Amino acid sequence: MTEQRPRDAAHWARYSETIRVPETSGTAPNVEGRRMVGPLQGFGKMWQKTYKTRLEGVPVPPAEVVETLKERFPEISGFGEGFRVPDGGLVPGAVALLGGLSGVVVLYADAESFTYMTPEGHPFSGWITFSSYPDGDGTTVAQAQLLIRANDPIYELMMPLGLHKLEDTTWQRTLGRVAVHFGAEGRVETRIICVDPKRQWRRYTNVRHNALLISALHAAAAPLRWIKRRATGTSRTPRTQDQTKGGTR
Repeated sequence: MTEQRPRDAAHWARYSETIRVPETSGTAPNVEGRRMVGPLQGFGKMWQKTYKTRLEGVPVPPAEVVETLKERFPEISGFGEGFRVPDGGLVPGAVALLGGLSGVVVLYADAESFTYMTPEGHPFSGWITFSSYPDGDGTTVAQAQLLIRANDPIYELMMPLGLHKLEDTTWQRTLGRVAVHFGAEGRVETRIICVDPKRQWRRYTNVRHNALLISALHAAAAPLRWIKRRATGTSRTPRTQDQTKGGTR
């Protein structure tokens, strides 16, 4: 009996045990080799956050809204050059790096939506889906919806201290810019629901992947690595053999 491939399989990222970032040559240690994690793998309370804006008076199809958001995501989201889109674009399985600290994987993408999933060590464990659809009166709506938990106890402590506000501001600004791009007013509705108020204490060990903590420790240890290189005479850049001249360079 021949196994049938799901009709929407091309829209999903292929399964992989860990994340591979082929274009970075080891410069994304907080993403490369990490696993993708959903809300069930996180530590803190589970939140569903929905931001949407109605493109009043603008006859734009939902597919054009989503395509514009995918093509201009760094600019429209405000991340700018800090959001590195891979050469192939935001297609299923693509890995985009974020600010040198973390990144996201495109879990799903079709004409009217796409979804990012986060890696271990990211502040949030979960996914965010950007979509567009016609409302009941035919008005096109642009929407971003998150289902997330703080990934570990440190991020959970940071949630009421600014992470919640940062997340809200980021996606309200993004949808506001989508509206402005298409010439609409840009009023953004926000709905936040605590889906699960319980913390998953068994996930406290997620802190070992905390991207902020690991990056801070790596930076703090830089002088020690420099002293070690000086003491041992080793260079950060390995020497390569010049096969043409038979020497080293």
